Amino acid sequence: MDEQVLQTIIIGLSNGLIYALVALGYTLVYGIIELINFAHGDVFMLGSMLAFTLLVAFGVSAGGDVLVTILLITIILAITMLATATLNVSIERVAYRPLRHAPRLAPLISAIGMSFVLQNVGLLWKGPANLGYPDVIPNVNVLTTVFGLDTGVSISYKQLFTAAVTIPLLIALTWFVARTRQGKAMRATAQDPDTAGLMGVDVNRTIAITFLIAGALAGAAGIVQILYNNTTVWNLGFRFGLNAFTSAVLGGIGNLQGAVLGGIVLGLINAFSDRYLSTQWTNAIVFGVLIGILVFRPTGLLGQQLADRA
Repeated sequence: MDEQVLQTIIIGLSNGLIYALVALGYTLVYGIIELINFAHGDVFMLGSMLAFTLLVAFGVSAGGDVLVTILLITIILAITMLATATLNVSIERVAYRPLRHAPRLAPLISAIGMSFVLQNVGLLWKGPANLGYPDVIPNVNVLTTVFGLDTGVSISYKQLFTAAVTIPLLIALTWFVARTRQGKAMRATAQDPDTAGLMGVDVNRTIAITFLIAGALAGAAGIVQILYNNTTVWNLGFRFGLNAFTSAVLGGIGNLQGAVLGGIVLGLINAFSDRYLSTQWTNAIVFGVLIGILVFRPTGLLGQQLADRA
């Protein structure tokens, strides 16, 4: 395979994993209560800003001791995930739960409104300028520096870090939903909340846990994003959220594996378009592919046609 093509695939996979991590939040919430949580991308943005703040506060830099740096990044990851999980549960309690039995347009408008609220929180907190943070993880080629290979293909420590954080989280979430008692409760609530409640499932608690998990994933994506791209800004949630939501729809919204597949496919499309065509055409190509897939398969790549619960 041509080295340039292989390098483009590696870049696409790295970006796709971040999209997938955010897309899982959209697909989890939609699968449970059939709500498109437009505020989810902005929870991710605030997670990225919090990670930036903690990196500055802890003085994390590439020149420090490796083990200390890993420990600090792990602590920041845990704090960020906890903060965004708490924020997401609070949003569900305040903005969505009171409207659960209202017409579907009401919680959708509430989600859009909450998105604007969170964007303005980010704007007031950090201002309108892009926030840059220097490389913490060395952006060097592992294939040449570690393995001594003579190749034009590059796999950086940053890309390995992205995979090391996102892949275990994706696997853990899949296991949690498929194998645990709470995961079964989530699947039962997604299928029929009224019947699940009659069978002893605490529906409110299950929905809150779903938002908790989705928020934690957004926080993890936030710190991965800033360590990978070295920047964050108040409207980052709109840009990334749009790509992540597109990933969820592309793969089949409500389907966990579909969200991951959609994120990877979208990352590859973005990478190949940027490399071989033009960045100006990337969004048009992405949504063109999305429209084409939805025309021939309305449920997405891995989605299934389900009966309307209403």
